[in-house]
Amino acid sequence: MRRRHIFRKEVLADPKFNSKVVGRFINMVMLKGKKAIAEKIVYSAFEKVKTTLNEPDVLKVFHKAIDNVRPRLEVKPRRVGGATYQVPMEVKQERGSSIALRWIRDFARHRKGKSMEEKLADELIAAYKGEGSSIKKRDDTHKMAEANKAFAHFRW
Repeated sequence: MRRRHIFRKEVLADPKFNSKVVGRFINMVMLKGKKAIAEKIVYSAFEKVKTTLNEPDVLKVFHKAIDNVRPRLEVKPRRVGGATYQVPMEVKQERGSSIALRWIRDFARHRKGKSMEEKLADELIAAYKGEGSSIKKRDDTHKMAEANKAFAHFRW
């Protein structure tokens, strides 16, 4: 084993919903250490989602959106005899959730013309409904893994 063991830092649950996943998402949205602003953005996005979908439990919507976006497979480059192959690998639950949160955040940031709360709410609603940029990214990742299935025997 070449690498050291990675010590995972325990993420604190968020104050409003007491959920570690929401706490992690707030930390991802945060820029330059301004956590209060990140909390405000995420909570107001949740309120917008709640009013738009007429859904009383916004946490259910959030978890369903993450589950819809989470990739089941990904490709990792693997060097074998001078050639680099894209080898499909299964994604662990924890990593998949991380990737899903990151994609939702990034695609919300790249939307044009609205406040971050509205962009985040729109992206969460799209992910909940199974459409939008983050879902397209997941599908592209799955297609890439499917296309490189022939190299699956290089898995380590």
